[in-house]
Amino acid sequence: MNLKHLILIPCLLLPSLLRAEEAAPEKKDWQWSGIVGLNATATGMVNWAAGGKNNVTGVAFGKVRLLYDKNNLSWDSNLDVEYGMSYVDQTYDKIQKASDHLKFDTKFGWAFQKQWYLTAQAGFQTQFDLGRTYLGTGAPNPVISNILAPSYTDISVGIDWKPNSIFSVYLSPVAGRITTAWVSNSVNERFKDFNRETDMFTNNTTSSKAADYNLREALQEKYGVWRYTDNGDNGYSKDYRNVKAELGLTLKGTINYAYKDLKVMTGLTLYTPYAWDKTKLYDVVYMDASSSTYTGIFSDPQIAGLIQKGNTINSQDYKGYRDNNRRFGNFDVDWTVTLSYQLLKCLNVTLSTDLKYVNGLKIADKDGNNPTERVQFLANLGIGVSYAF
Repeated sequence: MNLKHLILIPCLLLPSLLRAEEAAPEKKDWQWSGIVGLNATATGMVNWAAGGKNNVTGVAFGKVRLLYDKNNLSWDSNLDVEYGMSYVDQTYDKIQKASDHLKFDTKFGWAFQKQWYLTAQAGFQTQFDLGRTYLGTGAPNPVISNILAPSYTDISVGIDWKPNSIFSVYLSPVAGRITTAWVSNSVNERFKDFNRETDMFTNNTTSSKAADYNLREALQEKYGVWRYTDNGDNGYSKDYRNVKAELGLTLKGTINYAYKDLKVMTGLTLYTPYAWDKTKLYDVVYMDASSSTYTGIFSDPQIAGLIQKGNTINSQDYKGYRDNNRRFGNFDVDWTVTLSYQLLKCLNVTLSTDLKYVNGLKIADKDGNNPTERVQFLANLGIGVSYAF
């Protein structure tokens, strides 16, 4: 082998070495990933037999992940924000909120075995702005949500299984959840005339006598931030509050995957409280010994006691369980999915879905009647400008 061969061999191997280095880049301790952007959709109709209205919707969104992984320590944080508005071609309520959420989650873990971490986790979710039911009639639109009404704060300790940087499953038998339905005094004061405004719109001549509307209690009722107090023979009274705290079990799975220009981000959270009270409550109208009429909320044993005392039960209206259906085995569900595909470096097609089910959260039908627990689902599909990293 002469000198020419010794010079030629490194020259031939250099491209292969460079390709190998590109294929397996050095792993960084801190890793950023995510997508931020603005999507828009528009619908136009002319003599469309199936019905509908012309509309334009814009949604700003951001989903960011920061991952630290070195030696036996891991810190994974995720921020998910979204806010959208719509213009609808109609007489009333032309500008409407289309989407609104703020979610933050972080967890810190220590690897006691390969792929297994002892983890402390914290999460928070709420919204940015007032949410309303848009009636489209010119009547005042009821407020159905607000920032911190509701909000959910989760703090827990458990075991996290992370076989790779894409997938993780977290289980915590010690999971605290704090639910709020907090409304400031100024906001509550601003909406106190809602009853009068509604009666005036319907030409109700008694509108001047309508009671002040209590937005705070309305939202506390809707989101279950209250509890029944047992008053013995006098039945149960409902005590409203700004904050409700629970201890329970949580299970959470996440996927953050990228393949070329496609990103997939999804997270599923299940939570159930440690509670077993299944006392059935009834709204009861009864007569006492002096034939006076009383109304109250009572359980089955209390109703039996009223009958034994010689009272006549006129009617019983079943109101549900004392625990508001929040007991062990009844899981709250929160599942989000985002699919994002990058086009032409700056354009992006995004599909995002949000599915929820909360025990004790009563949602009325489209006519505002029959409030009951229902599956909530929101989907957004749009094309817009974005930046993925």
